[in-house]
Amino acid sequence: MTTEIEGFSCAPFTYEGKTRDVYRKGQGPAVIVMTEIPGITPAVIRFAERVVADGFTVFMPHFFGEPGKAFSPTYSMSQIARVCISKEFHVLAARGSSPVTHWLRALCRHAHEECKGPGVGAIGMCMTGNFALSLMVDPSVMAPVLSQPSLPFGVSSAHRAGIHLSDEDLVTVKARCAAGIKVLGMRFTHDVLVPAERFDTLRRELGSGFEAIEIDSAPGNPWNIPRIAHSVVAHDFVDRDGHPTKLALERVLSFFREKLIQPAQSDLNRS
Repeated sequence: MTTEIEGFSCAPFTYEGKTRDVYRKGQGPAVIVMTEIPGITPAVIRFAERVVADGFTVFMPHFFGEPGKAFSPTYSMSQIARVCISKEFHVLAARGSSPVTHWLRALCRHAHEECKGPGVGAIGMCMTGNFALSLMVDPSVMAPVLSQPSLPFGVSSAHRAGIHLSDEDLVTVKARCAAGIKVLGMRFTHDVLVPAERFDTLRRELGSGFEAIEIDSAPGNPWNIPRIAHSVVAHDFVDRDGHPTKLALERVLSFFREKLIQPAQSDLNRS
């Protein structure tokens, strides 16, 4: 049974025999919002609403949890356990994408065909964070955002530096970056789920194609951000002018505008 989210429509999307509900709201170019653990919580919905208010159509697939249910540590741990045994999420793959990304690429193509424009944006969070990088293999994805990308789990030095992407897909991603596509990544500096080594790998592999936002969460930081802070634009977001998380949200929205709205306006002006 489909759970309703106020203001959002919901429809199934099927690819290669796999069907999931996708929540949709807004007008304008498409942005795929891939939710974090434990799922489509009120904080994630508020983020999606901000994207809609900025002139985009949000497509928010339901991967896990109960849509609309509030975050709690117990709820979160139960969903982590489910994801860890899922065949669609390879939580320890340092050099390989989760199989669910194939379904997501098809959703990107569908959203682009429906909403038009230069392409689609995509933001992944936590366990879906690196998925935005995998989606760049599809030409429709023009504005990928990695928010606290947590896969693979950092059980070794190789895993801490891993970016959850196959060598073959990395070649494609690097070529797209060289052609002008940018990748935006965000993390808190003391987030154990998103090691600094992971962003070091992204800088080394993507060069100027990677833009990093790293928010100070060390003890004694000026904004009293807790050391355990993890969720940049959802659960640890602070809606206060000048706060680093609000500045990060503003950059995400401007990134989407730069890549998905302004090119179309430029084409219109030239015609």
